[in-house]
Amino acid sequence: MAEQGHRQGERAWDPLVRLTHWTIALAIVLNGFLVDGDALTHIWIGYTAAGLLALRLLWGLIGPENARFSSFPISLSAASRHIAGLTRGEHKEHRSHNPLGALMVYALWAMLLLVSVTGVMLESEPFPEHEGEYSQHDEDDDEDQGAEIIEELHEVSANLLLLLAALHVGGVVLESRLSGRNLVRPMIFGDKS
Repeated sequence: MAEQGHRQGERAWDPLVRLTHWTIALAIVLNGFLVDGDALTHIWIGYTAAGLLALRLLWGLIGPENARFSSFPISLSAASRHIAGLTRGEHKEHRSHNPLGALMVYALWAMLLLVSVTGVMLESEPFPEHEGEYSQHDEDDDEDQGAEIIEELHEVSANLLLLLAALHVGGVVLESRLSGRNLVRPMIFGDKS
C-alpha cells in the first residue's frame, strides 16, 4: 500500500526497491504455490529471498529518502487515522508508504525473516530435514522434537506470509480505487504516474 508524495515525473521508487519488491514477491509465489517444499529449488529460492530481504533492509538504512525506514515509521495511531480518512474520502499524500502500508511492509518483512530463519534451521545441524527418517535413539528424541517444532513454525509462518501478501495486494487494489491513483504503476516504472 504505497503512496507517493512527489510531483509529476519525480522518482517514487528507486530501482533497488522495485527489484527487491518484485523478486521477493515472485519467490513467495513460487515457494508458496509452485515449488515442492522438499525440492532443492525451494531452498535456493528461499536463500535468494532472504538475501534480497537483507539487501532491502540495508537499503532502508543507507538508501534514498523514500527507501529509508524514517520515511515510513511504524505508527498504529497514524494507521488508524489513515483508515478513518479513507472512509471519509480523504486521500493524503505520503512521501513513501502510507501509515497502513508501512505496517504491512514491516509485517511482511518480519514474517519473511521468520520463514527464512526457520528454513535455514531446518537445513542445518542438528535438524537436517532432507536426510531421511529420524533416528530412534533416545539421545535423538530431543532433536526429533526440535525439528518438528521448527518445521511446524516454518509452515505456519509461510502460510501467514501468504496471507499477509494477499492482504497487501487487496489493500493496494482497495487504496488505488478509493484514492483514484494507480499505486502499482510507480512500483513497476519508478516514476509517479
